Amino acid sequence: MNGSNQLRRTKVIRPATFSPLTIVRGARDLIHYRDLLLTLTIHRINVRYKQSALGIAWAVLQPLLLMIVYTIIFSVVVKMPHEGGPYAVFVYAALLPWTFFSTAVTTSASSLVAHNNLITKVYFPREILPLTYVLAAFFDFLIASVILMALLGSYHVSLTAGALLVCPIMLVAVLFSLAMALLLSAFQVRFRDIGIAMGLLLQLWMYATPVVYPYSIVPDRFVFWYSLNPMAGVVENFRRVILQHGTMNMAVLLPGVIVCMLLLPLAYLYFKTSEATMADVI
Repeated sequence: MNGSNQLRRTKVIRPATFSPLTIVRGARDLIHYRDLLLTLTIHRINVRYKQSALGIAWAVLQPLLLMIVYTIIFSVVVKMPHEGGPYAVFVYAALLPWTFFSTAVTTSASSLVAHNNLITKVYFPREILPLTYVLAAFFDFLIASVILMALLGSYHVSLTAGALLVCPIMLVAVLFSLAMALLLSAFQVRFRDIGIAMGLLLQLWMYATPVVYPYSIVPDRFVFWYSLNPMAGVVENFRRVILQHGTMNMAVLLPGVIVCMLLLPLAYLYFKTSEATMADVI
């Protein structure tokens, strides 16, 4: 059939079944829409810095300014114990993965609500929207990592081959960020309180993560519960492999990895079961 009579592919959106097959079908759809994922991710990065005087420098400014503030407070005013080099490097190495997580979760939580016009007019896998925010935040992380290299050089801190372990460590951070992005963005479609509470939630979460203090000062009676926070293992081990020549603390990393591996498929299943009614609720 030709012209206006040509048949078009029709997608009927139905509630997904809560089963592993939903994950397989969802992954297959994502592969089919990979060009859209790439295009929207690039658009997300461009829009973030469009008509900005400092442009991409904003990706560096946030962790850099926080590093300066925390260094003054916790190194000069309050003598916070730390391990592995000067406090400025100690805290910046923790702020890098934490800022990635914080930015990814904060921006992706409102991704569906902010693009309600797309959701109500055209079909595509809805998880693409929060995923683009996570990828854009990872781009910022890569840019901000340049400052870490400069700090290491200025303080004469050498890197070893063990620093390559940041790759699997950051993979855990990306997967956990994606799990939280899927959950929170789906929740916010129905409960707008999520966006309001996000700032407070992340502020409290940061103090439950060894960003401004070393993991070693956590009391033994809280270690198990503390390690269930995947970002605690990510931040602690990211800093260790950079500043302590590749040594890792698996006791705090593995519980968080297990939590992440359980949470991500459950978050995706919940997102897909909510997808069918998003256009009606949003």
